[in-house]
Amino acid sequence: MVQTSLVRPSNPFQPPTFISIESERRHRQERLAAAFRVFARLGFAQGLAGHITARDPELTDHFWVNPFGIHFSRIRVSDLILVNSEGQVVQGEGQVSQAAFAIHSQIHEARPDVIAAAHAHSFYGKTWSSLGRLLDPITQDSCAFYQDHALFDDFTGIVLETSEGKRIAQALGDRKAAILRNHGILTVGHSVDEAAWWYIRLEDTAKAQLLAEAVGKPILIDHDIALKIQQRGGTHQAGWGGFQYLWDEITHEQPDLFD
Repeated sequence: MVQTSLVRPSNPFQPPTFISIESERRHRQERLAAAFRVFARLGFAQGLAGHITARDPELTDHFWVNPFGIHFSRIRVSDLILVNSEGQVVQGEGQVSQAAFAIHSQIHEARPDVIAAAHAHSFYGKTWSSLGRLLDPITQDSCAFYQDHALFDDFTGIVLETSEGKRIAQALGDRKAAILRNHGILTVGHSVDEAAWWYIRLEDTAKAQLLAEAVGKPILIDHDIALKIQQRGGTHQAGWGGFQYLWDEITHEQPDLFD
């Protein structure tokens, strides 16, 4: 496999830096294709629903996304499409999902710090969303989202208009994740790696709380402890780092994603 041209930091657990816009773009595309493959492996591909986007490093009001109708498990770098702020495909072949544009365009516009956003209709996330509640700090892992996820409590059907995406972005605020009532979950990050990892972690957190509440009343972690864990394990670097072992696994087993 051909590695993108980038300058690696001395600490291998730090995100890379790049020698050119082109190398950074390629890096984001590769991570995006890998994230779709990982989502497919974890069962997050649900029909035509679901999308992960990555902001272009040069055309910052454009984003790369999966073309409508291709299964997550088949997506390669060459399949990705570049979409502008008007919802037009300006590079690549295929259509952009109307829902993907309605949601992600508004998040990228409202949050200049966000490089990537992930949303799908995974089972436990959409099940938890039906309760219209935030998740509680009941495990060490769930504390990554303590006071750092939001509830969008205004379900009006399939998101097809940017006005709905704008309201989702407003509800998200400066947090890393949102529960979309009766819909599913959404995460963002300063890298594709981070957004993907937080999505995986949030789905797992929803699963843990659903199972715990099915058999009893979970014991909440104290505020001070939960906050301390969040400040250590809920950082941008922690989110990026969490995805790396999944990247290593999927790229080793499915190198065609680089095509």
